[in-house]
Amino acid sequence: MSAPVLVGVDGSAEGLAAVAVAAREARMRGTGLRIVHAFFWPMMRVPLEPSSMGPPEGGLRNQAEQLVAEAVRHAGEAEPGVAAEGAVVTGDTLPVMAEESRSAALAVVGSRGLGAFAGLLLGSTAVHLAAHGHCPVLVVRGAGDPAREGPVVAGVDGSPAGDAAIEFAFAEAALRGTGILAVHAWSPWKAEVPPPQDPAAPYASGAGDLAANEERLLAEALAGRQERYPDVPVDRRVLRGGPREALIEASREAALVVVGARGRGGFTGMLLGSVSQALLHHADCPVAVVRSQTARS
Repeated sequence: MSAPVLVGVDGSAEGLAAVAVAAREARMRGTGLRIVHAFFWPMMRVPLEPSSMGPPEGGLRNQAEQLVAEAVRHAGEAEPGVAAEGAVVTGDTLPVMAEESRSAALAVVGSRGLGAFAGLLLGSTAVHLAAHGHCPVLVVRGAGDPAREGPVVAGVDGSPAGDAAIEFAFAEAALRGTGILAVHAWSPWKAEVPPPQDPAAPYASGAGDLAANEERLLAEALAGRQERYPDVPVDRRVLRGGPREALIEASREAALVVVGARGRGGFTGMLLGSVSQALLHHADCPVAVVRSQTARS
């Protein structure tokens, strides 16, 4: 069997919603589901076994095992044909999930868990895994409906780092039997200036040159993929404006939004760009963040 889909659980409702989404992803891929709970209590050197004064099913270790067993049952109810295994792994959530992602095809997490402070839009696990995971990371946002309908929105900025995200978006659309909405947003202040038509006026651009260049950028980013995925219809949308606003708006009609971890405008050394950060906090549907192979190594 190919690499499994990984999902982290912590006993929260958001965690169980992520399990249902992950189970569907595993079913579509024809692979298994690995459900992991990071058990940090041994690191705190506190008693783990049931108290002599309490019931035999008590104790922190039994609670962790029960939490995972409930998640496995939930996965079976959501997708009865998926082979789901549960594991209680000793360690803090962030390093445990990052290490587990090394052997996963996809990692799925809820946008917030039990550790989130009231009012936060996004939990630390989702941010950390999106920035440090070794596979694509799907953060469950919105209503968390695993069967949400709509196209897969691909954020396109023409960067080499975004190429892996576009490939993932096409593969995901093919699995879901839906189409691609390829969105490229640009502004005159950040657009690549095309070569001048008149060598005598090297600093002048003709009317519409910038917009036409951005149309070409989108076409080149999608080139070859429609031949490899002939059953995936593609709707192209080139918008003048901010990419964050454009993709958040597109998420309202989407089943999934896919972006690269960093794009053309990111600062060197940043693991997550401003667009992926904004979507993780504000998108109306699940968000997949795909890091390039170079960034994962």
